[in-house]
Amino acid sequence: MLTQLRCLLPCTLLLAPLALAASGLESLSSKDAAGGLRAALSQGIDTAVAQLGAKNGFLNDPKVAIPLPHPLDKAESTLRMIGMGGEADQLKATMNHAAEQAVAQATPIFKHALQQMSVSDAKGILTGGDGAATAYFRKSTSAELTAKFKPVVAQETAKLGVTSMYDEYAGKAAQFGLVSTQDANLNDYVTAKALDGLYSRIAEEEHLIRKDPMGQASSLIKKVFGAL
Repeated sequence: MLTQLRCLLPCTLLLAPLALAASGLESLSSKDAAGGLRAALSQGIDTAVAQLGAKNGFLNDPKVAIPLPHPLDKAESTLRMIGMGGEADQLKATMNHAAEQAVAQATPIFKHALQQMSVSDAKGILTGGDGAATAYFRKSTSAELTAKFKPVVAQETAKLGVTSMYDEYAGKAAQFGLVSTQDANLNDYVTAKALDGLYSRIAEEEHLIRKDPMGQASSLIKKVFGAL
């Protein structure tokens, strides 16, 4: 019996926070729970898009700045040695500016996902722990955001002449056997990195709200997340 109790104790400790969270949510109406979550996520979306969609929003943030595609990142130091450092910098700047232009288009898609969120979805996110909201957004918006972002990225890279620049850059590296002549599509790469940066920023906003619900301006956010 003592051995069984020892085995059950860790499980009980792990489940206790979930039980408390569920109990706290039961004291809220479904309308309040869903409304508080939507308010919190809407706030997180607005902050993330405003930060990353601003001028140099990606380029000046080491956490989300888009590096040269692999394996060109490995070739960068060598290319700088042969006088192509300026081209490398311009290519990185162009990719990051294309990402910020794409992210600026994201808000309507996120807000639509919020409108489609069911009460069951809301309670699952609230009790799912840190990162649950971000996972919901990845599942519900990534396909639509990819479709939205790619033409914006392509338009920006074409406007700034990045395609020909990239071809020249990759071609010079290929002469030294540093990269394959067959490389990944640049616009696909930038689109994927833009999405990764956006979701990571939303995850940070979600974490801040869960960590300090009482520090939020909205009384409904305080009420809902405070119950957790």
